[in-house]
Amino acid sequence: MKNTKLNHQDKTPANDSLDKEITAIEIPENLVEENARRNEALKTIYDPIIGQGACGNRICTQVEGLGNVWVPEEMLQEQPHDITADHMQFNKARMHYDFEFWCATCATVRDKMSGRNVKLHLNAAQRRVLAELERQRKSGNGIRLILLKARQWGGSTLILMYMAWIQIVLRKNWNSLICGQKRNTSSAIKGMYTKLLRYYPKEYLENGKPLQFRNFEGSSQTQLIEPRGCLVIMGSAYSEDAVRGYDVAMAHLSEVAFWPKGAHHDPLDIIRSVDGTILLGDLSMIVLESTANGMGSFFHSQWLDACNGKSDKQPVFVPWHEIEIYCQPVADPYALWMSLDEYERNLWNHHGCTLEKIQWYHNKRKAYPSHHLMMAEFPTTDIEAFANSGTCIFDLERLDAMRRDCRPPLFMGDIISNPPYTLSNIALNKDLTRQLKIWAQPVKSQFKSRYIVAVDIGGRTDKADYSVITVLDRKEDRALKPEVVAQWRGHIDHDRLAWKAAQLATYYNNALLVFESNSLDRVKDESNEANNILDFIRHRYSNFYLRKNKQPGFHTNKDTKGRIVDLLIAWIRDGLYIEHDHDAIDEYSWFELKPSGKHGAVDGKHDDIVMSRGIALLVASETPITPKLNPADFMRA
Repeated sequence: MKNTKLNHQDKTPANDSLDKEITAIEIPENLVEENARRNEALKTIYDPIIGQGACGNRICTQVEGLGNVWVPEEMLQEQPHDITADHMQFNKARMHYDFEFWCATCATVRDKMSGRNVKLHLNAAQRRVLAELERQRKSGNGIRLILLKARQWGGSTLILMYMAWIQIVLRKNWNSLICGQKRNTSSAIKGMYTKLLRYYPKEYLENGKPLQFRNFEGSSQTQLIEPRGCLVIMGSAYSEDAVRGYDVAMAHLSEVAFWPKGAHHDPLDIIRSVDGTILLGDLSMIVLESTANGMGSFFHSQWLDACNGKSDKQPVFVPWHEIEIYCQPVADPYALWMSLDEYERNLWNHHGCTLEKIQWYHNKRKAYPSHHLMMAEFPTTDIEAFANSGTCIFDLERLDAMRRDCRPPLFMGDIISNPPYTLSNIALNKDLTRQLKIWAQPVKSQFKSRYIVAVDIGGRTDKADYSVITVLDRKEDRALKPEVVAQWRGHIDHDRLAWKAAQLATYYNNALLVFESNSLDRVKDESNEANNILDFIRHRYSNFYLRKNKQPGFHTNKDTKGRIVDLLIAWIRDGLYIEHDHDAIDEYSWFELKPSGKHGAVDGKHDDIVMSRGIALLVASETPITPKLNPADFMRA
């Protein structure tokens, strides 16, 4: 789009009290015309009663007494005779195929704007999510969805009504679970279901029998829909066993990002229970939905898995600007444009928002003390949603930009020597552990310590912290950015880890080897293991990092960790190093400042890659690259 420069004074009344030149601001050419085009594109005709503008493939059919009706093509294929039936029979048949028509005819909800009871006409955001629900339903393999929401567009209402449609119209004896953060969350959702049953049109009742809830086996938390024979089970994040003992076919898991995790409550236990209970198949359904609540949470992990194709659930995000109610009239388009900051202008340039949408956003921001809080409530992207709802200390937009350099490694496997536990005959082995990733092989260098190998020491068992070895290439050309070229990550005995790190350092041109020594220091009084490892490092490898007091290894304390955090914040913000590992970006994204004032990963997550990267980069910034002096600087077996 072409831009033209326009002075603020050209479009607004002069202010004689301001005796200064106003800087020219670039305004998109044909701003008003382009905005009119965007608004016109949003004006879709939607009438769920006659089916016009409804989702799915539809065929316009002439129905006697009704005129043109857009009917799902499946109905014409499977029940063409119902088109010629009387209106009531036609409507009943259509409800088996047309969820939107059923909502507009049978589903009573409370309108948030007026407070009145109205029939449910889906908004644009609801229709986009419905399109995915319908695509999966028609596949016959069941519905699996994870829904990330902005606020106040009816996501929970849509999921509840879709499950109700299946239970009331499509299937008898088809049980569902509604599980919220707390029991009153589930009760609120149940309240919508109760309203639906109470106001269900009599003409569409089965044999004239009213739909109603009845306690099942004396439990108010398990309701039987009479006469359909379907159970609706109410659970919460505090009741992991709610689903057990029932034949559940559908589950609506609400506000999952806020589910607690503790000694007796774990969201993963509930998900496992639900996944294990609900079998794949026609009309089975599992939906996780929530607003965001920070990086590194259970819900965030589930979202990342879905986005990366590691989950059976399809991710769907609804940004604020797809919600129809978020818009306001614009009195002066040019005055509005000149009042916008760079972020708001990008809503026009990169997200295709109308000026009416941007006007609403611009005004709404004033209600929040910071833009971060606004973005948490009304996210434009999924990354923004998670980033601004948590306490991550790094710039999430910069982390997202860093992901562009992430790529699959050239090699995955491990490093070995022959004989074992030496620095002789070092080779790469493509084993199944794939703990070693290599993105760039070592290159010959005339300088000592071009490569830095930094080791963050973890534990031996699967439940312990990981040990991480980072290989950083500082580059001979100082105009080039340092780059992570290899990484080893796993659980291993400390003596084997020391050999592993020394072998990698040897492989990378006798790199400067930096051990984080705290873990070794902690076991000194309990065994000779630490002393043995330090002795090995001192006497078997020539290029080892020593602290200023000549002690081996990097000691992490309040001062050095603070320097690491400060350096990482600056280097990530300014894009001063190249990262290739998605796992590293993930760890950065959930590295937070805790209420205690300490830095670390959110509960249940690891920060071992972060610390290994931080040690490597800090040492790189403080240790000069020097010319090699003599062959003795190379490895010794």
